[in-house]
Amino acid sequence: MNFGVLSLIVLAGLAGPLLASGRRAFVPVVIGEIVGGLIIGRSGFGAIDPTNPTLSFLSDVGFAMLMLSVGMDVPLRDPRLAGALRRGALAAAVAIAVAPLGGFLAGWASGVHHVAIYAVVLASASAAVVLPALEEQRLATPETTVLIAQITIADVVTIVAVPLVLQPSRAGRAALGGLLVVAGAIALYVIARRLPRGFVHRARKLSRQRRWALDLRVSLLALFGLSWVAQQTGTSILIAGFSAGLVVAALGGPKRLSRQVLGVAAGLFVPLFFVVLGARLDIGALFARPSLLGLTAVLLALNVAGHLVAAAATRQPAASALAASAQLGVPAAVVALGLQKHVLSAAVGSAIIVAALGSLGVSALGVTLLARRAPGVRPKRARRAKAAASRSS
Repeated sequence: MNFGVLSLIVLAGLAGPLLASGRRAFVPVVIGEIVGGLIIGRSGFGAIDPTNPTLSFLSDVGFAMLMLSVGMDVPLRDPRLAGALRRGALAAAVAIAVAPLGGFLAGWASGVHHVAIYAVVLASASAAVVLPALEEQRLATPETTVLIAQITIADVVTIVAVPLVLQPSRAGRAALGGLLVVAGAIALYVIARRLPRGFVHRARKLSRQRRWALDLRVSLLALFGLSWVAQQTGTSILIAGFSAGLVVAALGGPKRLSRQVLGVAAGLFVPLFFVVLGARLDIGALFARPSLLGLTAVLLALNVAGHLVAAAATRQPAASALAASAQLGVPAAVVALGLQKHVLSAAVGSAIIVAALGSLGVSALGVTLLARRAPGVRPKRARRAKAAASRSS
């Protein structure tokens, strides 16, 4: 590991913004980052060794910061969330309840039996994808509020379940470690709430004036401290990162903290994580085995079907089900941890990731349909057409 390898990884990560900058179709930036990893990793030129210890550690840091960002995106302080919590919880419960059947069907159809892992992936959602998309479309309707509640609950439940299904024989130790991490996060929240407001205000003012970034430093301290507890107790840093993010979301840090975390995470560590993840995958083996291509298609189809059932049970529109189908953090966590612990093969991991990437397109379609349904909200194409007509007149 040297600066040349790091430069190559950063260069590969630029494929994300490059592909996402197109105007004709929405392409999530993560797709380009994984594609960049595929090109320089084992599926491409083999220019980097994703098993290098230093690179693996940096990837773990990126994974922790990804989950920190996901946790920070959970709208815990949004007053609309409480009103929609019951209906959203029911929708999440239905999606989670039908997921084991989907996991069994995926294993039966593909002949690759990881039923519990498939079930967790199928039950998952992605607040990190859906919430920014809803915000970009300026959607704040009762339908989207229920959708936000559903995604938030599904995120929390499936993230907790990931380390348990990957190593069932160590589920007890992983559960105990998870409880210790959560207890540590709760303790941090209580301590932060009990700090004198005057002291916090003065510290933040001084930090802003002298550019100390104290909020960022404290958030990273909480993240790395909880991650260390997770490592020592045999549980996943996934729970540590997500718990630290929830603490920040509950406390409601200043807007500059979100920008600072975005700069550190999205500028280096999260793209590095996805590039290294792409470098670990074996796309050649995926296409060499028709059963794994079938697994990709089945996972994507069952994901959409499960969320359509949940939407029907709670009288939500089909567009909400499509939007809720987005999967990113949990599949990435399952594959990254599964490859590290040799629970999944690189080919099966490729199938899970490709299915998750397909779900992002389905979710984008759902958000677009919700925007068309919303009163007073028109899709961008319609707004452009109206603007052009007014200019020509």
